[in-house]
Amino acid sequence: MTSCRQPGCTGTIEDGYCDLCGHAESAAPPPVAASSSSPAGDSPHTRPVSRPMTSPVSSGRSRAGVLAELADLPSVPYRDPASAIMADPQVAEEKRFCANPACGKPVGRSRQGRPGLPDGFCPHCRTQFSFTPKLGKDELVAGQYRVLGCLAHGGLGWIYLAADENLDGRWVVLKGLLNTADAEALAAAEAERRFLTTVDHPNIVKIFNFQRSAGLGYIVMEYVGGQSLHELRRKGPLPLREALMYGREVLRAFGYLHEQGLVYCDLKPANVIRVGKRLKLIDLGAVQRLGSPPGTSWATVGYHAPELDTHPSSVPSDLYTVARTLAVLAIPSFSPAKGGVPAPLPDDCGNESFARLLRRATAADPNARFQSAEEMEAQLVGVLREVSAIADGVPYPAHSPLFGPERVAAGAALSADQRTIFDPLDPREAAEALPVPLADPADPAAGALAGLVGHEPEELVAQVAAMARTPETLLTRARLLAEQGSDQAVQALDEAERTLPGDWRVTWYRGVLALAQGQAARAVPLFDACVSLLPGELAAKLALAFALECSGQNPVRWYETVWRTDHGHVSAAFGLARAGRVAVLDEVPATSSHRIAAQLALVASVARQPRPDTVRPEQLTAAADRLERLPDLAPRRRESMTAELLQTALAWLDTAGSPPAGLKVAGAAFTEPGVRRRLEGIFRKLAVAADSRHERHALIDQANAVRPRTWL
Repeated sequence: MTSCRQPGCTGTIEDGYCDLCGHAESAAPPPVAASSSSPAGDSPHTRPVSRPMTSPVSSGRSRAGVLAELADLPSVPYRDPASAIMADPQVAEEKRFCANPACGKPVGRSRQGRPGLPDGFCPHCRTQFSFTPKLGKDELVAGQYRVLGCLAHGGLGWIYLAADENLDGRWVVLKGLLNTADAEALAAAEAERRFLTTVDHPNIVKIFNFQRSAGLGYIVMEYVGGQSLHELRRKGPLPLREALMYGREVLRAFGYLHEQGLVYCDLKPANVIRVGKRLKLIDLGAVQRLGSPPGTSWATVGYHAPELDTHPSSVPSDLYTVARTLAVLAIPSFSPAKGGVPAPLPDDCGNESFARLLRRATAADPNARFQSAEEMEAQLVGVLREVSAIADGVPYPAHSPLFGPERVAAGAALSADQRTIFDPLDPREAAEALPVPLADPADPAAGALAGLVGHEPEELVAQVAAMARTPETLLTRARLLAEQGSDQAVQALDEAERTLPGDWRVTWYRGVLALAQGQAARAVPLFDACVSLLPGELAAKLALAFALECSGQNPVRWYETVWRTDHGHVSAAFGLARAGRVAVLDEVPATSSHRIAAQLALVASVARQPRPDTVRPEQLTAAADRLERLPDLAPRRRESMTAELLQTALAWLDTAGSPPAGLKVAGAAFTEPGVRRRLEGIFRKLAVAADSRHERHALIDQANAVRPRTWL
């Protein structure tokens, strides 16, 4: 592998171009001080980042259902620092505010036609302010960093680009550490933040050093030359899938920081840079240790959690900023603050699962939010799968980190009544079909629970009751009782809730109990709450769909979401079929154990039409061919369904006229004599294998009734 020749770039050459900055392998490094450097957007290798997500580079079709990563998005070229230097570094008057957190009022504003002064004292609290750069071009800081110019102005003053003369002119950024003239306070702040040099994560800017100049302290960090998410958002809302991919990368970085006992505190689109095929958090100025005193974290109105004024920053408060950032990136016309006050999330966030993800992460009660970056990432990835399935038109299956697989397909059996395809969904059957929440592998009884054997629920309950009392044995006993619809389940769930307050599985099993007891309307709000707690979990959406259907409400959108995302949840396909969308059953995979049931239902949808005259002859012949192709179908089952098709064909001949010449159905000529002869033969064959005398006589009567009419 060849390293990139561009100063400050740590990328490597792939296929002739740098995977980080986008420059060609043979391109000579541009001079730092050149004033004629072309903007990054003029590079011949630049491609738009926010393009539609249906191109081959990120399409699920080309990835065979594998969820796309950030690396599948077009590379963002490395920005030449010379083009980022401000020619005339000034802070617009409307952006000048007092740095005193207790004040924050406008300063340095025009008065009586005279322009505002960039330096002075706040007229409200007398705090000194200065908006002029403190470092000039070519100034040498700490005998090592040659200042090249200003890049931007932030909360702690100007941010400068410099060249590290000790490392062949490597570009670095100098960012103000603390606005104070107190040398002791500056030294203490610098010492306290030395921990930032130990932060090492591919999604986080690298801090190299701390230095002082003229009594001011600066963080020295790597230069990340790309486009900020703020710049990308200014072109319009980002595609939701793209925004979620960025969120996943940010959560990985946050997970790393939280493991180190740190919180980022001030996430917003301007603090996240896309460069090459990577994403980086570029501003660690607000990072502090978990549990730091209330009111000490740097925050941005509209992004920070509301409790930070009175409570220390925490993991849930950090995750709050991720959700607000995602909302800004993906929701059209959403502004995080209006009139200096945080704006609430809109009612319509563009996608139901995305909206629920945002609302949980920004709940008023920190305890109701996600409690770890890993937990939020798992749900975000689930939402990303749903969104990707919509964008690409292919499923994105995955093993759930919280649920086992679907046990059976609920409501898949054909009705015994030949006037309909399916019977109404049985709530008890639905409860027993739902995936089971996974046990905590760290629980002392996890191994014993995994080895449970028994054919009767009562036997399993007894085995669990004999085990040591742990959280997982309590929940398992509650689950078994709930699936039986036992009245003892209420007491078991109450005990589990006292032991595990706030555990979503208790709410889940209360919903299972309500279904099993036939109280589907009571199950609806319980499973709806589970969807809000687990917005990326398909099992929760399937459970809500079951409850809605059993209570007489419309479940279609939830079944659609589940089936579109993962064809492993076959119950969703049968749910759509019961709602009239029978054709979806043809999508049940050939490898599924429910494939035959799905194909039989498709045949029945033709054979059991209430008005045979609306069926086309070609539909009948296609259904017969479909039935013939089914492998491993019991002969009696095949003959019975063939008889249903032939009866419909006979009814069609009686009402609709003559089919095309030469057409055959189930091996018989599509004529009245041909259909009658074939149907008579099937009924007599079924009579031979009848289970009872009464059934045999009934089949013989049917055979006699359909035999061709003759004069003999």
